[in-house]
Amino acid sequence: MSGKIKIFADSTCDLPSSWIKEYNIGIVPLYVVFGDESLRDGVDITPEQLYARVDQEGKLPKTAAPSPSDFISAFTPFIEQGDDILFIGISTELSSTCQNALIAASELPEGRVTVFDSRNLSCGIGLLVMKAVRAAENGAAMPEIIELLSKTVGEVDCEFVIDTLEYLYKGGRCSGMQNIIGSLLKIRPVIKVIDGSMTPAYKVRGKKEKALEQMLSNALSQIDQMDKDLIIVVHTMAEEEALFLQKELQAKTGAREVQISTAGCVICSHCGPQTVGIMYTKKTA
Repeated sequence: MSGKIKIFADSTCDLPSSWIKEYNIGIVPLYVVFGDESLRDGVDITPEQLYARVDQEGKLPKTAAPSPSDFISAFTPFIEQGDDILFIGISTELSSTCQNALIAASELPEGRVTVFDSRNLSCGIGLLVMKAVRAAENGAAMPEIIELLSKTVGEVDCEFVIDTLEYLYKGGRCSGMQNIIGSLLKIRPVIKVIDGSMTPAYKVRGKKEKALEQMLSNALSQIDQMDKDLIIVVHTMAEEEALFLQKELQAKTGAREVQISTAGCVICSHCGPQTVGIMYTKKTA
């Protein structure tokens, strides 16, 4: 390995743009596809524009991974200036993004690109990216960073409340009857990422506050195992709820930082507006 390590992620890592700029994180966007129109997540379309278009057209876009050539274009300038690349991508259970990054790596100079499967999504990826960034800043070599990520990847806790079943229904993830019954009874599914996949963990009936309190309680029950370096609250157009969770987590965990971030278009297209989640890592041995 030569030069310094340049950390890349894909657009689903949902890290704040200020952090991406401050820590010089490379981002390779996924695509949001409306008919014949492919739009780069966070570049050509924002979540607000996506929601407006879904409301107007009545159907969800498809999402697509970056192509191998997208990765080659993103990585090549840094390889040419002597950097080595570490790409941390969305779970291979959810997307072909990491596979396409591996294809790109095989076409670039040998040993210069390392691809790591986060086995997660959204800020579950972002937490791993930040660990890699800080390790690289502290002078860790690639094998040390990979060892750290390998120890941490199974300790990421990612749980989020979906406010409406409409997007799950439009995306084919629940039936029309489930959507109707869920709406009538105000049932809100809570999703966890388990073994790299989105898994319905439980359902909360009633006001959204009840679901938020349950999710908060679940996080606080892990307080002794929680890595209090960084907790992230991620949301899609649910700023008030995110602020509530941030305040509670900060007060009750004493974490060094509880950061709020907003989800990008790919995550929004699957979960819908008013989704909010808590993401943190547990301590590793």
